[in-house]
Amino acid sequence: MASRIEDYALIGNTRAAALVGRDGSIDWFCAPRFDSPACFAALLGTPEHGRWLLAPRQQPRTIQRRYRDGTLIVETEFRIGSGAVRVIDAMPLWPERTDVVRVVECIRGRVPMRMELILRCGYGVVTPWVRRVEGTLLATAGPDSFELRSTVETHGVGFTTVANFTLRRGGRASFVLTYFPSHLPRPLPIDPDAAIDATERTWRAWCARCAYRGRWAEAVVRSLITLKALTYAPTGGMVAAATTSLPERIGGTRNWDYRFCWPRDATMTLYALLLSGYREEARAWRQWLLRAAAGRPDDLQAVYGVSGERQLTELELAWLPGYERSTPVRIGNRAAGQMQLDVYGEVVDALAVARAAGLDRDDDAWRFECLLIEFLERSWEQPDNGIWEVRGERRHFTHSKVMVWVAIDRAIKMAAQYRLDAPLARWRRLRARIHAQVCRSGFDATRKTFVQYYGSQEVDASLLLIPLVGFLPPTDPRMRGTLAAIERDLVVDGLVARYRTTRAIDGLPPGEGLFLPCSFWLADNLALVGRRAEAEALFTRLLALRNDVGLLAEEYDPRARRQLGNFPQAITHVALINTARNLS
Repeated sequence: MASRIEDYALIGNTRAAALVGRDGSIDWFCAPRFDSPACFAALLGTPEHGRWLLAPRQQPRTIQRRYRDGTLIVETEFRIGSGAVRVIDAMPLWPERTDVVRVVECIRGRVPMRMELILRCGYGVVTPWVRRVEGTLLATAGPDSFELRSTVETHGVGFTTVANFTLRRGGRASFVLTYFPSHLPRPLPIDPDAAIDATERTWRAWCARCAYRGRWAEAVVRSLITLKALTYAPTGGMVAAATTSLPERIGGTRNWDYRFCWPRDATMTLYALLLSGYREEARAWRQWLLRAAAGRPDDLQAVYGVSGERQLTELELAWLPGYERSTPVRIGNRAAGQMQLDVYGEVVDALAVARAAGLDRDDDAWRFECLLIEFLERSWEQPDNGIWEVRGERRHFTHSKVMVWVAIDRAIKMAAQYRLDAPLARWRRLRARIHAQVCRSGFDATRKTFVQYYGSQEVDASLLLIPLVGFLPPTDPRMRGTLAAIERDLVVDGLVARYRTTRAIDGLPPGEGLFLPCSFWLADNLALVGRRAEAEALFTRLLALRNDVGLLAEEYDPRARRQLGNFPQAITHVALINTARNLS
């Protein structure tokens, strides 16, 4: 039985990431990029597909863990009878190397320990060549090498490296696993304790820059740290999650690779970073956005690689049984080839936010934005795949049309405020035309609600964004009706589903968890219409769904009381930050 998704904690160095389970096992590790095949993947398969266990040999009586305040350093305490040990896990924030440091220290008594390292590359399929070199363990598989240094003796059993040792009070043992390209020299060894101390100081100095001082500072800071950890530092891109193929329903097929960057998240992410005082991260994200989107406006994609790659060929890995038998396991993402008109709105809105915040003015950026608007002028009436990247028929999704309006609206406002060259009269006519069409074709006058797509009778949680982007005031009767319809049709146990999933809509078997970002959007809407007590109650409920170290996935199953989907999810933590600010 796999650990629950919420049983994991994230460690990372802004180039790579790993998930550490409550049982002391690292079951998912990818380096040196989030989407690198140089990973082991027991989370999606079995321990034989890769794992690194460091835990007591006996079953612990209790397990407690936490992040050190203001850091991404995890401490897990195992208590066994009269003994107790603490395992410290970290990835040092050094720019040119990737290490995982694990230190175990005995707090009291006497505790027998076990370390098992099963290294697999290529998503668990490639067994490396392992040998001893100058007292260290060296493992190589094609382009990738790992070196293990430890203070206790290790030996091989089959294709597993193990160590059995006993610690007494005050005793310590350390392990450092270092990744490096196999054609390069082995990196110099590091001092594990010094590395942890330096990592702690770096994270705390970064957190000290946070400008938020409201009621929910702990949750906001933890979410900001998570976003920073999901950033690919060499390019400024931010991946949607550290994992692939964690299911939106246990045993289901809605299993996607989220180790990529979605321009759709740009505006909300910029708001979260800028309002929290992180201008450099916001500037890097904006620059990534401009580089990734460069080229013909017709070719703007919904998703890119961490360096702006466009070819994200989707493959299914048949040798992995999937998380709790949820198949297929996918790498790559076919959504990169979809038409998603709303992305244009998000990109233009993000650049408007950056300009208003005083980030570097860029005349080339304005010329690029004008090209995006020219594309929308001739293409906005096309159907698309929508915000949820449906794999069924393209439709005229209401949210997509609203976001086209956002693109035109923001371009008009930027041109007027900053005296930029633009055909304002023509753009204003187009903005009015789009607005009128959405209010006519995207609204069901009988049910008094906006609908998922033109001609539909169903609602969609993306409609909650209509007042948040300024298309209509939250108190407009049409939005009040839409809010009521969403509460009636999509809210389950206080949380929000994206929409009613059917094969006819998205080409996939129905069924998924409740979508946590949409639940934060509902809290925003409740606050905007004066239902503040309900908004705060919902926000409190959402905070209670975080795991013991403050992390959230994409979705939640209220019946099984489990998190679902890829983990941790950037847009969920972005939504948490922005809702905390709205309620503050």
